[in-house]
Amino acid sequence: MGSHRADRTPPRFPAATAAAVESGHGHSHGGPPPALDVGLRARAVLLGLLAVGAVVTLVGLVVLWPASSDAPEEVDFLRSGTTTLTAPVVDVGPSCPVLVDGEQGSREPPPEDCDTLTADVGGEDVTLGVPPYVGRSGLVAGDTVRLIRLPASSTPDGQVGYGFAGVERTLPLGLLAGAFVVLVGLVARLRGLLALVGLGLAALVIARFLLPALLAGGSGWAVAAVGSAAIMYVVLYLAHGPSLRTSAALLGTLAGIAATALLGVWAVGAARLSGISDETGEVLATYAPALDSQGVLACAVIIAGLGVLNDVTITQSSAVWELRAAAPELSRRQLFGSAMRIGRDHIASTIYTIVFAYAGTGLAVLMLLSLYDRPFLELLADESIGVEIVRTLASAVGLVLAVPLTTAVAALTVGGAVVPEDA
Repeated sequence: MGSHRADRTPPRFPAATAAAVESGHGHSHGGPPPALDVGLRARAVLLGLLAVGAVVTLVGLVVLWPASSDAPEEVDFLRSGTTTLTAPVVDVGPSCPVLVDGEQGSREPPPEDCDTLTADVGGEDVTLGVPPYVGRSGLVAGDTVRLIRLPASSTPDGQVGYGFAGVERTLPLGLLAGAFVVLVGLVARLRGLLALVGLGLAALVIARFLLPALLAGGSGWAVAAVGSAAIMYVVLYLAHGPSLRTSAALLGTLAGIAATALLGVWAVGAARLSGISDETGEVLATYAPALDSQGVLACAVIIAGLGVLNDVTITQSSAVWELRAAAPELSRRQLFGSAMRIGRDHIASTIYTIVFAYAGTGLAVLMLLSLYDRPFLELLADESIGVEIVRTLASAVGLVLAVPLTTAVAALTVGGAVVPEDA
């Protein structure tokens, strides 16, 4: 009878561990994971599955790696003889008044120097027109802009001409990036710096493999799945260290990637999305005729959820490890149930993160559509809205499925229940 009473008594967690686990982010980045006795069979199965996944990923990289002959011809956005240069701003003209339909005749003519800027080009002041939003961005004398120099042979008057290309932002963006790296190093220390290294390697995979393979006409979902798996193998072990806890999270992440890929491919086809929803897509289709636009959209669905998926899976794996260390008498079923209670809270908050992130990036589109005053169901026919809905829901489904999968993998990996001697 005493053993039955012990089974019904809720486990007592140490206060520090319980607080960390119940927060939903029980994984520790500053210290080593608790030392647990993991069975040899569980270790062999987990590492064996990851080894198979690594081999499949490497084979996929080799098979899908694009040949140089498959790459589309590079596009030179400048005409022959045209060059770019930087120049300091001398003066910025006022913004032209915004005219509303029906008011054109009721306003005074705009000043001649509105929506212009004057730049110092080799000691000579050059005045040129700029888009209206440039003057409203806060551009002042002393800032640096990038100009396009047109050769005399390409201008009607036979004189060297200049055009506005953009604002030089290297310094502020560099300062922002430097502050980010410094803060990550001070707060997260070695783990944070290793995460930045992993982020750099992920960017290398995207630049050297994923983008060229897509431009060469590779299968979007296959390229995304292989590239994402390669990124996760590097990022997870770099950021969280090589351990069975990280390995369990990696296996759950790979399962989430597979689920997102399958659902994304189905959703893109079922919703009849073309993958071309704006001017950028049209330009890509023009200059890269082999490009599979629907495959690119499926690839975007998979890549978009990687960061959140990584966060959820490492949290679930760490939660299981911490729970086992705090309550070794829990059965695997109880361990899974306790970790899933944490996972449900994390799912709820992460879904908000995904939806709000997409709402922020597509805010201009949402504002424009709100001006049209169309019913919601009619908005679904718009390609840009359909793309965002598919991207959001497919990522969210992969995220939700990854939580129980990762929790189950971690619960099966850690050691079994240990019955107290006085039970």
